[in-house]
Amino acid sequence: MVMEAVRYYGTGKRKNAVARVWLKPGTGNLVINGRPGEKYLGRRLLLHMVQQPFVLTNRVGQFDVIARCHGGGISGQAGAIRHGIAKALLEVDPELRPILRRNGLLTRDPRVKERKKYGRKRARRGFQFSKR
Repeated sequence: MVMEAVRYYGTGKRKNAVARVWLKPGTGNLVINGRPGEKYLGRRLLLHMVQQPFVLTNRVGQFDVIARCHGGGISGQAGAIRHGIAKALLEVDPELRPILRRNGLLTRDPRVKERKKYGRKRARRGFQFSKR
């Protein structure tokens, strides 16, 4: 008999990035799009950002993280992974909701890039006015 390993799932979103995140009991491994987390993210700040849900809930090193990201840039993807991890931790233990909610990890950050408007150079920047 083969026993199915326990896995917890959460979908995270930030800017234009979407991350599908699976947690499974392990040693704290982080794999993003088939690459180690340190290599994929590149910056220590982003790595700390991704680890934040585990630090706040005292679960550092208890779960392996497997994440699939697409859209956006590295920073947005790191935020999406953090959001996905927080949602997956709720599946592990619903009692964690107040801690994660208090630190704003369950709320999807609504800030996205504003669209360019016609008659303008960018979203709000108009063309330089010339009197003559």
